[in-house]
Amino acid sequence: MRAEIVATGDEIRTGALVDSNSAYLADLLELNGIEVVRHHAVGDDMEVLVDLFGEVSRRADVAVVTGGLGPTQDDLSTAAAARAAGVQLIEDSRALAEIEAFFKTRGRPMNPSNRKQALFPDGARVLYNRMGTAPGFQVTIGGCLFFFMPGVPNEMRVMFEEQILPALQTLQGKARQFRMVRVISTFGLPESAVGEKVAAIADLFPDVKLGLRAKFPEIQVKLYYNALNEERGRARLAEALQWAAGQLQPHVFSQNERSMAAEVGELLRQRGATLALAESCTGGLVANWVTNTPGSSDYFLFSAVTYANAAKVQVLGVQPETLNRCGAVHEETAEQMAAGARRVAEATYGLATTGIAGPDGGTPEKPVGTICIGLATPDTVLSRRVTLSFGRRLMNKKLFAMLALDLLRRHLSGTLK
Repeated sequence: MRAEIVATGDEIRTGALVDSNSAYLADLLELNGIEVVRHHAVGDDMEVLVDLFGEVSRRADVAVVTGGLGPTQDDLSTAAAARAAGVQLIEDSRALAEIEAFFKTRGRPMNPSNRKQALFPDGARVLYNRMGTAPGFQVTIGGCLFFFMPGVPNEMRVMFEEQILPALQTLQGKARQFRMVRVISTFGLPESAVGEKVAAIADLFPDVKLGLRAKFPEIQVKLYYNALNEERGRARLAEALQWAAGQLQPHVFSQNERSMAAEVGELLRQRGATLALAESCTGGLVANWVTNTPGSSDYFLFSAVTYANAAKVQVLGVQPETLNRCGAVHEETAEQMAAGARRVAEATYGLATTGIAGPDGGTPEKPVGTICIGLATPDTVLSRRVTLSFGRRLMNKKLFAMLALDLLRRHLSGTLK
C-alpha cells in the first residue's frame, strides 16, 4: 500500500511553521507497513489544492491530509476535496451538534462561521473530533482513499491513532506488513566511521535496511525490517541488532532510544548510587538533561553552576592555589570540583565540567572547544581533557555535557580505559 502526505497552509508552505505533522504521520505509516512515497506542502490556494488532490489520487492508494478544516475563509481543504471528487458539500447534523456542544461546555456562543466545519463532501465518512471543533473526514477521490485531519497536532494525532490507523489496518487485512525499526544510539565516533563499521550488514543481513542519522551530538544507527510475521521479524531484527551493536562497542550507549542521561540514570539506579554535579562551561545543561528523565530524584541529589572562580572555591572547596597555578580550565580543577560536589551532597559520584565553549576566550594552550571533566567516585578521583570544537557555543556545550555523561557511563559500565 502506497501513501502520500499533504500538509496544507501558507504557514507550512513558507516555512513560518515547522511541519511536525508530516514527520509523525510518515513514521507511523511506515511502522504499519504502508510505504510513504511523497510529502507535499501546499498553501491556501483552491486551484492548487484541487489539482494536487487529483494528482495524488492517480498515484497513491492512500492519502493523509492535515490542515485547512477551520472556520475561516482560507480553510479550503474540505471544499477542494469536494471539487476534486466531483460532489457537493452537505451538512452533517451530528458534527454540527458536537461543534455547538464544544462551545456550550466552555460557556461561549458558537460563531456563525464555525457552521462551515459541519460541511463535508457528499458520501464522505465523518471523523468526529473529541479534542476540538474541526471534524475530519474520509472520502474517495479517483482510486485513492483520502483522510482529512485538522492541522492542530494534538487533535490530528488523536484522530489518526483512534480512527484512521485502525481503518488502514483493516484495509490491509492479511497482507498487512509489520514495519519494524530498532535504533542503536552511539557517541564518540563520526558518522563516516559508524557507517564503515556496520557496512557489512548489507551482505550479512540483506533483508535488513540500514539507515544512519546524525542527531548531534550522537549518531543513530537505524535498522528496518518488513515482515508478514511479527514474531519472525522481531527475531531477525534482534539478530542484526546484536551484530551491529557489537561492531560499535564501546560507543553504544542505548539500544532502546533512551537518552544518554536516561541510560546513566538507569545505571545509577541499578547500583543504588547517587550523583552530584558541578558545572562551569555547561551552565547547568548536564543537570537539565539528567532531570528531564522521570524518576531522576531517585539518584540525583545536587547541582552547582560555579561559573566564577570564587564560587568554585566557596561552594566546592577548590583550592585557590590550584586556580592560580593551573587556571579554571584544567584537569586538577575539574577533579577538585567533582570531589567538592560529591562531598557537599554526600553523593556516591561527583561529576564536573570546566572548559571554553567560545566563541572567544581560547588561548594557544587552551583553545575554544577545550573541556576538562572531573569524576569523583567512592575509590578515586579522575579527569579527562578533550579539545574538539564545533565552532558554535551551544553545540560545544552540548558536546561537553555529552562527554561528561559518557565518562560516567563508561565508568559505571566497566568500559572506561
